[in-house]
Amino acid sequence: MSYLYLIQDNSKIRCRENECIVEYGENEKQIIPIETLDGIDIFGSAQLTTQAIQKFLMKGIPVSFYAKGGKYFGKLISIGHINAKRQRKQSSLGLDKNQCLIFDKKIISAKANNQLVILRRYSRNREEDITGEIKGIKSLINKIELCKDINSLMGYEGSIAKVYFKALGKLIDKEFKFTKRSRRPPKDEFNSLISYGYTIIFNEIYGKIEKHGLNPYFGFLHSDDENHPTLCSDMIEEWRPVIVDSLVMSLINGHEILKEHFDITENGGIYLKQEAHKIFIKKINDKMLSQQKYIESVDYEVTFRRGIDLQVINLVHAIEEGDLSLYSPIRIR
Repeated sequence: MSYLYLIQDNSKIRCRENECIVEYGENEKQIIPIETLDGIDIFGSAQLTTQAIQKFLMKGIPVSFYAKGGKYFGKLISIGHINAKRQRKQSSLGLDKNQCLIFDKKIISAKANNQLVILRRYSRNREEDITGEIKGIKSLINKIELCKDINSLMGYEGSIAKVYFKALGKLIDKEFKFTKRSRRPPKDEFNSLISYGYTIIFNEIYGKIEKHGLNPYFGFLHSDDENHPTLCSDMIEEWRPVIVDSLVMSLINGHEILKEHFDITENGGIYLKQEAHKIFIKKINDKMLSQQKYIESVDYEVTFRRGIDLQVINLVHAIEEGDLSLYSPIRIR
């Protein structure tokens, strides 16, 4: 399965029988079999015909809408996925503090493990010493299992993230150095890139959660928020370092993204220019289609996109069994 990313303003999507036809201006077009489409992300003002909208709704293909700079607006989704019985079980488990704490510890521990692996991987060919940061993260990981409540757990998660991003800031090319995570707006190029990547992966996860009959707004780790799909926030945690952080480090240290690829807005935010959008979208799509063997439930390689889908299926199984301890987040090596 594949994702279609549209970033050209003059592009238009229409459908003909079982084909999705993307028109770029007057002469250039792309024809994609609809059964191969897993989702569509539209950046800027590309257009969809009414027939295309109806076809995507019938086929359950989510369409996400973004501003050119990556700000997320919303999603076109069908109602064919709804599973009320499953969502009642999901909601019930979300009220069980013991069940949630077991799940939350697994998620945060796996995320921290993956962050450590990324740090080791990118420190191999760098002169900067991050042994102190690695020791600090290891010490914090050991404390996760001892947590008795979500507040203390999230406190450790925040401390790990602070040390992790400090270490990443040492491993990135000097002209892109940063000291901490910044959002809304991102204050440096690295934060701009990872925010963009997180948003794209977040919405892929959203589509897969809904496809399997779960409610994106009933989370187990993050606190309820009326306007935020907290289950998506839960499930992206294990993937952040693995997909996005490693991708951004590769783009910057590989000199595929340069300083001149960014604009500074009036509010001090730093965002990608159009050319950089194209580079980033191609890179993240290539990453999502690359093979890996991180999923415990299968003994063969799958793409990252399929891996996310399998992890949602694993969560569905845990919810149906009424036991969140059955869920196993990915832990890279």
